[in-house]
Amino acid sequence: MKKIGFLSFGHWSNHPSYATRSAGDTLLQSIDLAVAAEELGLDGVYFRVHHFARQLASPFPLLSAIGAKTSKIEIGTGVIDMRYENPLYMVEDAGAADLISAGRLQLGISRGSPEQVTEGWRYFGYEPAAGETDADMGRSHALQFLQRLDGIGFAEPNPNPMFPNPPGLLRLEPHSKGLRERIWWGAGSNATAVWAAENGMNLQSSTLKFDESGKPFHIQQAEQIRLYKEAWKKAGHKREPGVSVSRSIFALVNDQDKYYFGGQGKSADSFGYIEPEKRAVFGKSYAAEPDQLIEELVRDEAIQEADTVLLTIPNTLGVDYNVHVLSAILEHVAPALGWR
Repeated sequence: MKKIGFLSFGHWSNHPSYATRSAGDTLLQSIDLAVAAEELGLDGVYFRVHHFARQLASPFPLLSAIGAKTSKIEIGTGVIDMRYENPLYMVEDAGAADLISAGRLQLGISRGSPEQVTEGWRYFGYEPAAGETDADMGRSHALQFLQRLDGIGFAEPNPNPMFPNPPGLLRLEPHSKGLRERIWWGAGSNATAVWAAENGMNLQSSTLKFDESGKPFHIQQAEQIRLYKEAWKKAGHKREPGVSVSRSIFALVNDQDKYYFGGQGKSADSFGYIEPEKRAVFGKSYAAEPDQLIEELVRDEAIQEADTVLLTIPNTLGVDYNVHVLSAILEHVAPALGWR
């Protein structure tokens, strides 16, 4: 059994072939698709965060709106770039979104990915400390965020406050109990997966990671997950961690599917550079008729190691078509793989 969710990058463009011509289209269709996904029986809806791009950026208004319109489905990100974030303000935003959704937030965070602009975090007012890299800064922001999610008071109260204070040091409000255990780290390497385990975060692993062995992507990712699980056990955490992987998976069940994605079934892993001097491996897309798709997916070692699969969706094709894409996986693929 696996949890199945979708992951949307939230693209929009004023292009004739797009159902999402504006930011407003993308936001409102994201809410509609989340409502439809809950009705289908999907387990989660997740959204990518990119700044300075015609894609979804500030996630908390969207997550809160979805939380208010749904009642069961998990709501999350994959991932928020912590280099851009004020950790304390983020604690407040996340607490509010989690309370609105009655504890359904699954928040994916990370040090970030290649950007649309050079050192975009500087425009947000952040700069690495002396001797730090921007990746160090992102991890530092993440640790501050985790620390303040615990709900323990740390701020000295004003002796003459506008409103009465409870006794002792003050914490950030609103506080949502249990949210700390629903934070996920998007790891691009084996080392950062181990670091996530040591710091008590669940693991998100996407369709790319740094190439650390030259092996096929799904094997490298499976090895990363196993290292994470070993580190989690060694750290002595008392709960079981969550592990998710994302995949582009399309069941070709009609002519429209074949038109859009028939060519992707011939894809393969690829290698390239997302940062200077750091080679990455990119996982292939899966697109085939259901029987063939099942045969291919059962050989994906990383999927076998994960408890959650996030299906990347073509959000620009509109709500109705994406409902079809998700329904096809749930009906024709998931049961045969034991995911349902």
